[in-house]
Amino acid sequence: MKVMPLKALALNCSLKSDPNEKSSTDAMISVLTDAFKQHEVAITRTVRVASLNIKPGVTSDEGKGDDWPALRREMLDHEILIFGGPIWMGQVSSVAKRVLERLDAFLAETDDQGRMPSYSKIAVAAIVGNEDGAHFSSAQIFQALNDVGFTIPAVAACYWVGEAMGSVDFKDLDDVPDKVTETAAMVAGNASHLASLLKASPYTG
Repeated sequence: MKVMPLKALALNCSLKSDPNEKSSTDAMISVLTDAFKQHEVAITRTVRVASLNIKPGVTSDEGKGDDWPALRREMLDHEILIFGGPIWMGQVSSVAKRVLERLDAFLAETDDQGRMPSYSKIAVAAIVGNEDGAHFSSAQIFQALNDVGFTIPAVAACYWVGEAMGSVDFKDLDDVPDKVTETAAMVAGNASHLASLLKASPYTG
């Protein structure tokens, strides 16, 4: 039986709503995109979440004008989710939290085996900032995503944190630091390996 190629969708939870405005989160997602290509995983697109009307709530459809249902369908059409965002005040952005809140609906959307829609889907994180908080942000993201059914592989976060209160952002760097590149390779390798296994043999529930 022919195995279909793996696909990944990236969410950029920057506070910048204009997709054309440069974003350090986009820059980090690009590093992971290059790493995933080495494993024949296609990042189909990067979604600038703040450009959408993602309404507050904890259901999969909050009514007229809500852009979440379409984004939800797109996420579930991929094997890997790259959850990207900046650190603000030492934690994930408000945009990221809105996404996590909407994913809470999965808890009540189980099949007859108790599996949420996200079962057998892989999630990794791309985090950037100019202050402490990368580990705390990844902890927030991973615990929440695991609660709603996503699988977190070993070494699942690629991050860069600049000087506290500094003026240089990740997108401003002339070169990607070696440690970031090395970590991205590990993230992509582990995520693609686990995604392949779960696609071939999903959780039984």
